[in-house]
Amino acid sequence: MQAMIFAAGLGTRLGEFTKDTPKALVKLNGKPLIQHQIEKLIHAGVQHIVVNVHHFADDIISFIESKNFDATIVISDEREMLLETGGGLLNAQKLFLPEQPILIHNVDIFSDIDLNELLNYHKANNNIATLVVAKRDTSRYLLFNENNRLTGWCNESTGQFRWCNKEVENYSKLAFAGVHIVNSEIFKHFTLSGKFSIIDEYLNLGADHNISAYMFRGKSWIDVGKPDQLQKAARMFR
Repeated sequence: MQAMIFAAGLGTRLGEFTKDTPKALVKLNGKPLIQHQIEKLIHAGVQHIVVNVHHFADDIISFIESKNFDATIVISDEREMLLETGGGLLNAQKLFLPEQPILIHNVDIFSDIDLNELLNYHKANNNIATLVVAKRDTSRYLLFNENNRLTGWCNESTGQFRWCNKEVENYSKLAFAGVHIVNSEIFKHFTLSGKFSIIDEYLNLGADHNISAYMFRGKSWIDVGKPDQLQKAARMFR
């Protein structure tokens, strides 16, 4: 299995924590976020990891090079322009191993998800993409039909809806959990380029390709993108 860690974000929500430090190197229980994620991926059997960098890129690269991680780690350089999640994935295309699924993990998402169970689910359902989701309160939701297939997106704060193909009446509203798997063939079907969100591309592809939900059933999940959440995670994952 191979993976990509999205580590290029500015981390502005963390305030003073990222004034002189990239989000990926902010520490949780004495260890940088990116080290937690790399070690988790290696523990799950991942041997090839791509990390995208932008904000304080040299610091992240130096940190990775200073560690003797038991995996190949390749840098996808976005110093010229932060490409968001979709653009970042597309920019790293040539760095992935051919014909292997790609596990994508946000650097600031911590959970007790079983990554191998997720991979097995992805393969068994013949998906081009599998999105980890959860039943939790948020302002933006992914919409899945009764067959568990991505059918749309909504922003409850603005009342905006976007559908993959046509509006459907029966759907489930689920929150994206920042972890997903895509097949390497997905790049052949991308319709967007440059700087864009991967969710926008999933919505473009959802009408013709099987993109489905994987329900997170673990006990612990948290986005550590804010100071209070970082402190909470330190207690949760002590």
